[in-house]
Amino acid sequence: MMGLGSAIGAGLFLGSGVGIAAAGPAVLISYVLAGIMIIFVMRMLGEMGAALPVSGSFSHYARIGIGRWAGFTMGWLYWFMLIMVLGVEITGASAIVQSWLPGVPQWVVALVFVTFFAVINLARVANFGEFEFWFAALKVAVIVGFLVLGVLLVFGLLPDTDPVGTVHLLGDGDGFAPNGLAGIAAGLLAVAFAFGGIEIVTIAAAESKDPERSIATAVRSVVWRISLFYLGSIAIMVLVLPWTTASGDTSPFVSVLDIAGIPYVSGFMELVVVVALLSAFNANVYGTSRMAYSLARGGDGPAWLGKLSHNGVPRNAVLVSVFFGFVSVLLNWLLPDQILGILLNAVGSALIAIWLFIVVAHLRLRRRFEQEGTLKLKMWAFPYLSWFTLAMLVAFIILMLSDSDARAQLTATAVLFVIISVIGIVWRRFHPADSENLPAS
Repeated sequence: MMGLGSAIGAGLFLGSGVGIAAAGPAVLISYVLAGIMIIFVMRMLGEMGAALPVSGSFSHYARIGIGRWAGFTMGWLYWFMLIMVLGVEITGASAIVQSWLPGVPQWVVALVFVTFFAVINLARVANFGEFEFWFAALKVAVIVGFLVLGVLLVFGLLPDTDPVGTVHLLGDGDGFAPNGLAGIAAGLLAVAFAFGGIEIVTIAAAESKDPERSIATAVRSVVWRISLFYLGSIAIMVLVLPWTTASGDTSPFVSVLDIAGIPYVSGFMELVVVVALLSAFNANVYGTSRMAYSLARGGDGPAWLGKLSHNGVPRNAVLVSVFFGFVSVLLNWLLPDQILGILLNAVGSALIAIWLFIVVAHLRLRRRFEQEGTLKLKMWAFPYLSWFTLAMLVAFIILMLSDSDARAQLTATAVLFVIISVIGIVWRRFHPADSENLPAS
C-alpha cells in the first residue's frame, strides 16, 4: 500500500494530462514502454531488497555494488527528486482545494496541509503506516470504480451515451501519433514521473516485521498494478477524450466522468484526487526522511540526520523534509500558476538516472547474493533481461534527446548529477568511512 500511496498521485491523476497533450493517443506507447522497464527494474530491486533489506535500500545497493560514490550520488539525487515531488503533490492538492474556497489564498491551503502531515510523520511509524494504508485503499477503490464506469462509457452502456469507437484513439483525424516520435519522447518525462514512487516499498523494508516476504509480495504484484491502474486508466482516457483537450491544468479523470454525466461524480473525483495527492505527499515525506537517515547512518550525510527519536522516528530527517515542504508553500505564493509544470518536468529524467543505478548495482550484486545463499526472489532470465533493461534505459534516453524540452531536462539532470558527485568527492575527503560495506541501518 505504501508503494501505491506514493505512485498513485500527481503523476497519474494530473501528469497523465501532460503526457496526453504531448503525445496524443500514442501516450499509450510511452506508458507500455515505461511500464515494461519499471516491471523489470522493480523485479531487480525486489531481488536485492529481499536478499538485503535495509533502510535506504537502492542507495545502499549502489554503494556496495558500485562504490561509495554511487551510493552518495544516487541517494542524494533521489532525495532531491522526492523533494521536488513534494512541491508537485502539495501544489496540485492546494490548487484544487483553493478552487472550492476562492476566498482563501492557495498558499494558505498548502500551509495547512504541510503542517498536518508534519505532525503525522513525527508520530510513531505504525500510525503513519495505518494512515497511508487507508489513503491508498481509497485510491485503489476509486480507480477500480473509474475503470468500470470508463468501460461502460466506451461501449455506450450508460444512459444517453453512444459507443465512442476509435475516433479519439486515432487522434480525431490527426492520427494515433499526431506529434510523431518527438511527441512520444516529450510524453516520456511525464510518464516516467507517473511510475515513480513504486520503489518506495523497499525503502520501508527495514521498518516492516517481515521485510523479505513483504518486498517479494509487493514486487510480484507490480505487474498487475501497472497493467490495471496505469494502462487501463490511460486507455479509457484516450478512447473517451479528444487528445487536444488534455493538459496539466485539469485532471483527465474528472473530464471523463463529466462526459459520463453522472451527478456529483466529478466533484467526488476531485476530492479523491486531493486525497491521492496528499497521500503521495505523505509517503514522499517518509521516503525523503528515510533516505536522508540512511545516508547519514552510512556516513554520507550529516550525523544529526541519523538520530532517532524515542518513538523510533528520524525526527531531524523528517523536519528537513517538512522544511522543504514549507519552501514549496513559498513557491505556491510566488508562482501559483507556473510551479506545477516546472516541478513536474524537473524530476522525470532524474528518475531514469536512478533506474540506471539500480540495474547496474543488480548486475554487480547478483553473483554475490548467490554465493551467500540469500536470494529469495530472482530476476527473470538473468542476466539477459537485466542487460535488456539497461539497453532499454539507454534507448529511452536517446529517444528523449530528440525533443528539445526533454533534452533540456536531461541536461539539467546531468548538471545536477555532476554537482552531487563533486559534493560527494569533497564530503568523502573529510568524512572517510570505516568500510565500503558500512551498513545503512
